[in-house]
Amino acid sequence: MSLYVYLEPDRDMLAERGPEFQSVGGSIVHSMAELEAHLPRYPETLLVLMGAQVDLDEALMFTAYQRLQRPLIGVVLVRRNLEPRDVIRCLQAGVRDVVEEADWDGIRQATSRSVDISKALSTTMRSGAEMAPHGRIVTVFAGKGGCGRSFVAVNLAVALWAGGARRVLLVDLDLQFGDVAIMLKLPPDRSIAGGIAMAGRLDEPGLRSIVTPYRPGVDALLAPGNPAQGEHVRRELVLEVLDVARPHYDFIVIDTPAIVTDQVLAALDVSDWFVPIVTPDLPTLKTVRLTVEMFDMLEYPRDRSLLVFNRANTQVGLTTADVEEAIGMPFASLVPSSRDVPISVNQGEPLLLTEPLHPVSRAIRQLADRCAGTETEPERKRGFFAKRKKVAR
Repeated sequence: MSLYVYLEPDRDMLAERGPEFQSVGGSIVHSMAELEAHLPRYPETLLVLMGAQVDLDEALMFTAYQRLQRPLIGVVLVRRNLEPRDVIRCLQAGVRDVVEEADWDGIRQATSRSVDISKALSTTMRSGAEMAPHGRIVTVFAGKGGCGRSFVAVNLAVALWAGGARRVLLVDLDLQFGDVAIMLKLPPDRSIAGGIAMAGRLDEPGLRSIVTPYRPGVDALLAPGNPAQGEHVRRELVLEVLDVARPHYDFIVIDTPAIVTDQVLAALDVSDWFVPIVTPDLPTLKTVRLTVEMFDMLEYPRDRSLLVFNRANTQVGLTTADVEEAIGMPFASLVPSSRDVPISVNQGEPLLLTEPLHPVSRAIRQLADRCAGTETEPERKRGFFAKRKKVAR
């Protein structure tokens, strides 16, 4: 059985790296024609690694076709140089990752991560054959403004989308001052306020009439354009929207205001993951500590909280260990500070799309892996697909 395929026209590169790939049971082909002949014989294939000499247009055409015909196959593309425009084209076509040819450790990590995603998708597809799909709800929360909550929510939704591998709905529950429409440059024509008249009888066509498409597979349910309309969005409508949406999406990411409202509590009550955001300042530490205590009182499981340390590398006299001790929880993701974050917000483009290899993008992708159940501990063995211990859930 061949689960992994390495397409490498460069014979010198193949002589250098081919034996390690073959040592884990991978097959090697030398041309796109050989690859297309190989796949029908091995329908269980999970990974295709393409060398730097493979024509980019051919690679993208192959990837786009496989997304429809064999959605479990993950494509990792190697390039001599990483050009931002090419990286964006690759991710839009569905390429799982793009890595520089010289970064052999990066190639190992990208291929291992892609295989993890394929295995997780395989499990989801098998369970989906037995029962109706049930999308997981991820609620991003911060009890204080200015923590980067909306930025994390928007980019987390894009990361979970995984270039088209999953269906994602991004919900803006900041009903008075939501920023999702601005951060994605979406027209405010549709919003959750459109569901008010359908409360109690909302169905899938009704939901479609109020969501705004962003990318194929990514939709946004925006906050009302008029803050006064938000007052008429009741807790019951929020629960109805989520109940109708769950069978049609793999993930629902909810952005919330910096206060606890009935609508926010409704979302938290049905969430699979809670993502509190903390920044390295004492007022935020206080609010997050209170948030954690509130979650405990509401009997939300702590193992479903994924604490995010935003601007983690800011030198303000508080170490990561200090913050973890003050809150009483470990961090699931450390998001570094970067001037590229406000630039991406002002441009209305998620950083994870425009700069997928940026350290901030990598940190949020790690958070997405935790939400999707595909994160693994760092490799101790320097080989492809070395056996790694799964993070406890």
